[in-house]
Amino acid sequence: MSVGRRLVLSVVGLSTLVVYLLAAWLGYRLLAALWSLRPSPAVAAAAVVGTAVVFGLVSYWAGTTQLKRSLDAVELPPIRAPGVYRRLDRLLSVMDVGRPQVLIARLPVPNAFAVGGAGAAIVVDRRLFGYLSGAELEGLLAHELAHLESRDALVQTLAYSLTRSLVGLVSLVVLPVVVLTGGIARALALLRGAPESWSRSWFARTQRTALYLVGLLGIAVTLLVLAYSRHREWAADDRAVEVTGDPLALARALRKIERAAKPDLGPLTPLYVHGDDENELSRLLSTHPPMDERIERLREQARHRESRPR
Repeated sequence: MSVGRRLVLSVVGLSTLVVYLLAAWLGYRLLAALWSLRPSPAVAAAAVVGTAVVFGLVSYWAGTTQLKRSLDAVELPPIRAPGVYRRLDRLLSVMDVGRPQVLIARLPVPNAFAVGGAGAAIVVDRRLFGYLSGAELEGLLAHELAHLESRDALVQTLAYSLTRSLVGLVSLVVLPVVVLTGGIARALALLRGAPESWSRSWFARTQRTALYLVGLLGIAVTLLVLAYSRHREWAADDRAVEVTGDPLALARALRKIERAAKPDLGPLTPLYVHGDDENELSRLLSTHPPMDERIERLREQARHRESRPR
């Protein structure tokens, strides 16, 4: 290495080190000032949770309103589907939920879902009225009403908001360590005349460890929220069975929805890759349990009901 290049690297490295040390000192003084003004742990926790809840509520109301606007859905008039509304009224008479709108839309795949918030609604793909029998549609409506009854969408939105706040708070605490160790690692590598060696230093390893810990925390809380979402799907299935008394109707509805969501290519169907192969990772990252497991669970409930003494 030429003397001139080594001198330039040394000057840059020394300047970098000075800048990061100055930033660390300023950060320390700022943290010290904030620490001196710190509230009690209870007040701080209440502030963090309260802020997360407020942002969660705003996100929930704004998100559901925007979703309904983007669906291009229309309300199903009772005069066009009196049988659907008779079944809906029967379900509402035994469930603790207000009357939602029934909206019909053309979704990407035949399905149905509940939208909470102001003006709660159940959105149903128009093709399902041709695919499902009356009992199967009733089971599907009961499942979606169960989500509205337990306010699952609101709870999950608040859970996401709280977990993001937690990860953000931890990231804020760890950020000075990440910035300082990364800066020192690069500065020392420049001073040694080997800029590419910075990632092998103790400081760089410390920076990576801090980033890994924050990343693992984010993954862990995300997996917990996803697991809760899958649990609520099981609970909605159970509630639907409880109010309809017909687990097989819901099982048939789910199976028909699953089949309708797959492309029909006739003789080419066995050659088509659906992309729905399930592995452990996809199960962990899914908001819904595997369809086969849901259907088998419903069939088991039906067998259990049949075996009970009358």
